[in-house]
Amino acid sequence: MKIRFYCILLACICCGYSYGKSIRVLIVGGGTSHNFDKWYRGADAATLSRDGLCTVTYTNNTDSIADYLVTMDVLYLATNQPIKTRGRQAIFNFAADGKGLILGHPALWYNWDDWPKYNQQLVSGGARSHDKYGSFEEEIVNTNHPVTKGVDVKFMVKDERYHYSADVFGPGIAVLANNQVAGSDIVFPSVFVVKNETSRIVCIALGHDEGSHDLVPYQTLLRNAVKWVAHQ
Repeated sequence: MKIRFYCILLACICCGYSYGKSIRVLIVGGGTSHNFDKWYRGADAATLSRDGLCTVTYTNNTDSIADYLVTMDVLYLATNQPIKTRGRQAIFNFAADGKGLILGHPALWYNWDDWPKYNQQLVSGGARSHDKYGSFEEEIVNTNHPVTKGVDVKFMVKDERYHYSADVFGPGIAVLANNQVAGSDIVFPSVFVVKNETSRIVCIALGHDEGSHDLVPYQTLLRNAVKWVAHQ
């Protein structure tokens, strides 16, 4: 009986099956300038669902954020749509309760002039401009963090290089990956942890289209980030 059990266990491990609890993730997309359904509802949801890592719920309806978050472990915010007061409060309550946040490419912009608290406290800054879409090299600068585990130290992407700037009044960030503008000393963070007091928050500035979403390093970073913010 014991031999049979261990054989089943070994087979499950070899097949990539995980006995860990599936992480409940809410992806909030929708808005302008991106194909949210293709890259967030489609590609990223598939990446996170692979091997049973996550149970993913996707919505373009920002009015539903508060209702969905009641049963979620992680919020993956990837929208530039308006978010009403109830949704805004739910996001901050979620973070205050120690739940994990992934803030994706569209959500790292200064989208909400009437909600400065979001960029200051949850993003610790943001972007107001970016380079023209094109190829550039990403470099992992902290290879010891769980989010960067198994990711090549350097890899090429095609994306919009976000000009992220830190807010001096924010909690601060710890940079995990960045990119340098060719021929200059200008470096922009692209994957970083926000030093929030209660929540684990990972920001990923990459993600305009297939130039990032279809890359194995991006997919690995995303899966690692969700596991880390969910404390798994």
